[in-house]
Amino acid sequence: MATDRELADEIVGTIRAWIERDVVPNVAQFEAADEFPQAMFDQMCEFGLFGATIAEEYGGLGLDITTYTRIIEELSRGYMSLAGILNTHKIAATMIGRFGTDEQRRRFLPRMCDGSFRAAFSLSEPDAGSDTGAIRCRAERDGDEWVINGTKMWVTNGMRSSLVMLLARTPDDRITCFLVEKDPGESFEGITVSKKIDKLGYRGLETVEMSYVDHRVPHTNLLGGDEGLGHGRGYALSALELGRINVAARAVGVAQAAFEAAIAYAQQRETFGKPIVQHQAISFMLAEMATKLQAARLLTYDAARLADAGERVDVEAGMAKLFASEAAFEIATDAMRIHGGNGYTTEFPVERYFRDTPLMIIGEGTSEIQKMVIARNLVDRYPVE
Repeated sequence: MATDRELADEIVGTIRAWIERDVVPNVAQFEAADEFPQAMFDQMCEFGLFGATIAEEYGGLGLDITTYTRIIEELSRGYMSLAGILNTHKIAATMIGRFGTDEQRRRFLPRMCDGSFRAAFSLSEPDAGSDTGAIRCRAERDGDEWVINGTKMWVTNGMRSSLVMLLARTPDDRITCFLVEKDPGESFEGITVSKKIDKLGYRGLETVEMSYVDHRVPHTNLLGGDEGLGHGRGYALSALELGRINVAARAVGVAQAAFEAAIAYAQQRETFGKPIVQHQAISFMLAEMATKLQAARLLTYDAARLADAGERVDVEAGMAKLFASEAAFEIATDAMRIHGGNGYTTEFPVERYFRDTPLMIIGEGTSEIQKMVIARNLVDRYPVE
């Protein structure tokens, strides 16, 4: 009988083979057109990736966080946007699995396993990003319903999602999470995609602004039921710890792709009568790139391992996200420099890696926010007696 590790390796190996065979050769067409990669999405559904971390009792694969992290790394190595299609869905599934009522878990999780019922996560607003306390979106109780009014920004998968994990402020001035069900599309009974946001990178999937005008949500869709009232911010931040491990894994995947492109090019490109890899300046760059990449991967895997063990990972997830995202940007930049003028053209993929990596530095808490989180929690871990 195969061990859990062997099964994990088999799953990751299957994803890796698919990435090499079907994703890498076809990324450019979706990237250039900023077109949703429908065929790739369909295959992700066939693999069961949308139910990857959902418990088997609800129809999911029940994979551990470490295996999921490795899958995200492989997806990002091929096309980072594919990981983005999954990330908000996983955050939503994690929040429902951890904090939802029994009825909410039974009602939502089975539908979220095959990709036909996708989820988005909606926290940020025009004036509230990392400052979650500045949320202005309001929810007013009206009998057995809540009436939502406000605008949300940076909603990945907002248009194609069937479920939105929405953070809103209730009349007691506390933040609560609502499970907003909708039909995929630009508008739905008081919900409108008010703006599609064009981006430097991270293309192929939509990032939108969504407006809520007197949209009604049943009280049964308040995450956690009555006990969840006012606890939305805590629920979201807990799930975002795992989201930061996800972002770190994305950074590792893109960095791996950039490094592989650079070291291959350095052995093929010749100047002054020899491959440029034999020039000390280039060889030193590659050595530093490989070292940063390995350090980023180990930090990310360590955070995932601790999360699987049920341990607190606020510091470890923050460290992994901070280091891996900054390392990926540096590695992608060096890969472009090694390619010289060719790296500045769209004929080589390194320009895409260069455009994609800033997202990991900014998304789900900037590097500066990560440093604040790490420092604050270090003080708690190392108190003065």
